[in-house]
Amino acid sequence: MGSPFPGMDPYIEVSRLWEDFHHDLISEIKGSLSSRLPERYVVRTGERSYVALAFLDDDEEHALLPDVAISSAHGRPRAARKPKGATSTVAVDSGSSPVTMRALVKTEYREAFLEIRQVDPERKLVTGIEVLSPSNKRPGTKGWRLYHRKRLAYLSGYANFVEIDLLRRGRRMPMVSDWPDSPYYLLVCRKKQAPRCSVYPAFFTEPLPSIPIPLAPPDPDITLDLQPFLEALYARSRYERDIDYRRPLNPPLTAAEAAWLEERLRKQQTAKTDRA
Repeated sequence: MGSPFPGMDPYIEVSRLWEDFHHDLISEIKGSLSSRLPERYVVRTGERSYVALAFLDDDEEHALLPDVAISSAHGRPRAARKPKGATSTVAVDSGSSPVTMRALVKTEYREAFLEIRQVDPERKLVTGIEVLSPSNKRPGTKGWRLYHRKRLAYLSGYANFVEIDLLRRGRRMPMVSDWPDSPYYLLVCRKKQAPRCSVYPAFFTEPLPSIPIPLAPPDPDITLDLQPFLEALYARSRYERDIDYRRPLNPPLTAAEAAWLEERLRKQQTAKTDRA
């Protein structure tokens, strides 16, 4: 049974599936572009890695993936907003039960991205493609700062740039113009037109839009259609076995969206019963 969402499935983000999805989506994009690019181009996978301290609650712990590669316990409690050298404490009663605490962890993050490079007549970067990770949408973190710096270079005309945001949570990157009122977006910035960008709103209630992937002149754009990749990954990876569509989303759906999803699930179940 496929996803009840005709566009991006927001439950992938909250069901501890993002690491798997992000990795496979980038592979699908790379394979699709590689098979259609003119001979003078190649597609290469790059990786941005860094180490940072993570302060996570249960809801956020897996939202940071696909970045997490290695974790290690850290021996001291968090000292944020405390005088230097002070220790965070919580009041307890004498003879009380043990207190549950969360350790401070140092985590290595790895974020994959794609680059289209020209190899003839000269070698150069032509287009960068980023599928955003949760850490790229957490302002003030190391992941946000590193990605923001790279993004600014692209938007200053360093090369063509494509940014794909399929995450409802987190804060979007700063822009002069207002972002469209949509849960997701696909951004295309042409080197010659930077910092002006074309932003394609995307939704979970309808298929994701196709976008152009710019190349170097005089070659025409290549069209990238993400929706077939999403549907293939969902079916191949059997994501429905790990998703509980009765679980509330964070951020929550509106009342109208929740009613729409309920009806979609009801129709799916009816169709499944009829087939049986």
